[in-house]
Amino acid sequence: MVSFKFELIKEDKKTKARVGRFHTPHGIIETPIFMPVGTQANVKSLSPEELKEIGAQIILSNTYHLYLRPGHILVEEAGGLHKFMNWDRPILTDSGGFQVFSLGDLRTVKEDGVEFRSHIDGSKHFFSPEKVMEIENALGADIIMAFDECVPYPCDYEYALSALRRTTRWAERCKAAHKREDQALFGIIQGSTFRDLREQSAREITALDFPGYAIGGLSVGEPAEIMYEVLDYLTPLMPKDKPRYLMGVGAPDNVVEGVMRGVDMFDCVLPTRIARNGTVLTKKGKLVIRNATYARDFGPLDEECGCYTCRNYSRAYIRHLLKANEILGLRLTTIHNLHFLLTLVKEIREAILEDRFLEFREEFYEHYGKI
Repeated sequence: MVSFKFELIKEDKKTKARVGRFHTPHGIIETPIFMPVGTQANVKSLSPEELKEIGAQIILSNTYHLYLRPGHILVEEAGGLHKFMNWDRPILTDSGGFQVFSLGDLRTVKEDGVEFRSHIDGSKHFFSPEKVMEIENALGADIIMAFDECVPYPCDYEYALSALRRTTRWAERCKAAHKREDQALFGIIQGSTFRDLREQSAREITALDFPGYAIGGLSVGEPAEIMYEVLDYLTPLMPKDKPRYLMGVGAPDNVVEGVMRGVDMFDCVLPTRIARNGTVLTKKGKLVIRNATYARDFGPLDEECGCYTCRNYSRAYIRHLLKANEILGLRLTTIHNLHFLLTLVKEIREAILEDRFLEFREEFYEHYGKI
């Protein structure tokens, strides 16, 4: 039997911030961690070797997209996601729940599951908890997510309650259908922004004794202050000896605040998506490198950054590449943005271990947002 073990290494004395290690079949994940998103078995424009060079410990892939193409059966025939994409470190696959529910009029929610039409060709498909487990078991990631119902923000209380109850029932069905001991199945806590519903969901999902727990239904349009308020009361209800994963969150300030409230794992398309649009993350905040003001700026994207991009290329050159639609431009901005976030969580881990997390947070805000 494969053991998924979470070690709690250090807890901050003044906050809920913590450092841990999560043992998986493809290596140890040092937490807090940010997971780059490789939706279709690739972090857009980067190779596995480049991801390792910038410090990626684990990447995330998308069940919905990989089911539609190339298909989970083909990936299984290739030996699973790790072999298919030549990545020998841990992988997490989400359940596709968020993608299915974001299809709006293209999907119908039933007790058995969700009927939906492909965004690619309009073909009809059906995801049940059992089907999702079949797909994720075939993909073979180290960490897989239960199928849940993610509600939008805002939503009314009755809708949130109905989705919460369905999420619990589906979590039970996912656990029963999950077949592989070398995959850790995480449960997902829902409940929108209603405290009593979040607390109810936390009780029900943690009672199922998963090896890890995710917080879903945040970062879906609500103000950051509301997200922080939910985390303040929710993380104390989650087991200390299991990893806590805040889904879909990756803005630098959100990561700092999430860690302070006891979150261990983060993922988001933000750093790679904004990179392709010509926006980069720096210690002082976001910098829109496409702007004309950088046309003759021969300095690095961030003077304090040691990534490959900043060591070798200027703002002026990268702006030129982006304006000329050269692929190298978006590759360089993607490398930089992921390096920035992976360095941020590494520095956070070091600060917690050295009992100076609050000082680190204060210093972060002294600079961030100054652009």
